[in-house]
Amino acid sequence: MVAAARGQVSGTPRVLLRLEGLVLGVLCIWLFAGTGASWWLFAALILAPDLGMLGYLANPRLGATIYNAAHSLIGPAVLAIASLSLALPTALAIALIWAGHIEFDRALGYGLKYPSLFADTHLGVLGPSRKAG
Repeated sequence: MVAAARGQVSGTPRVLLRLEGLVLGVLCIWLFAGTGASWWLFAALILAPDLGMLGYLANPRLGATIYNAAHSLIGPAVLAIASLSLALPTALAIALIWAGHIEFDRALGYGLKYPSLFADTHLGVLGPSRKAG
């Protein structure tokens, strides 16, 4: 099998990464349910990381930077550590929502973005028209 362009994952590793995203996304929801936080909080915040797409209104490089910052597990991990260290249960619930969003995005094939186009991700190119061309 030929390696994907610019470091994009393909083949079995791509399938495994997407499956991993699904399993971890489900785990995040299960852990969120155990926090006792409101499902209204979940509903209000589950799509919040996608606000990072607004950076694309300025240009693709800024858009990719902001989107990737909002879709990296570094932020939710730091928030979870802080919430456990400071006994802030709502912050842990938010970290789980954030991480869950990221993982479900991975399961759907939405990876971290390259500065070229929104469709260019580390998990491959989004959309059938670009893949065929």
